[in-house]
Amino acid sequence: MRELAQVRRTVINALNDGGVTAMEAFPADRAKRWPEAVAAVAVGAAEGKAMGFCNYLGEVYDQEAGTMRELYGKQLEGDITVELRAERAADCEAGTEKAADILLGKLPSGIRPGELRWEALSWEKTTGMFLRRGSLRCQAVFTAQTDEEGETFLDFILKGVMRP
Repeated sequence: MRELAQVRRTVINALNDGGVTAMEAFPADRAKRWPEAVAAVAVGAAEGKAMGFCNYLGEVYDQEAGTMRELYGKQLEGDITVELRAERAADCEAGTEKAADILLGKLPSGIRPGELRWEALSWEKTTGMFLRRGSLRCQAVFTAQTDEEGETFLDFILKGVMRP
C-alpha cells in the first residue's frame, strides 16, 4: 500500500531531521557503525476510513492552472513502530527521548499522533546492543485531486508533505 510507505518515509525523514538516525530496517551487519541510537521504523496494522461522501471533499482552486479541481481524501489509522538500538543504555534512552519529542510534536500535519508507548529497555543478544521498542497509534490523512482536465485521478499524498 503506497500510503503506508509514505507514512514510514515521512516518519524516517522527521526522525533524521530531528537528530535521530532512522531507517526502514535495522542493518544487523553494520549494527555498531553509529555512535548514538539508531531507529528502525515500520508501519504496523492499519485500517482505512472514508472521508467526506465516498472520499469526496469538494473542490479547490488550483492557482497555477487557474482552474477548479475536485479534492478527495482518505484516512488511515494504524501503528508506527520504532525500534531504537544503541551500544550503551544511556544512548538508547537519549534516543528514546528525542524520538518521543519528534513523534508527538514534530510530524507533518497529515499524521495525527495518538498514544505513544515504549517497552522497557532490554539487551538484545543477537546484535549485542540495547533495544527499546515503541509504538505510536496515529491517524494519517491523505488527499488527492483530479488532473487539470478533471478526468484523471491523481495519487493520494500525505497531507502536509510536499508533492514530488
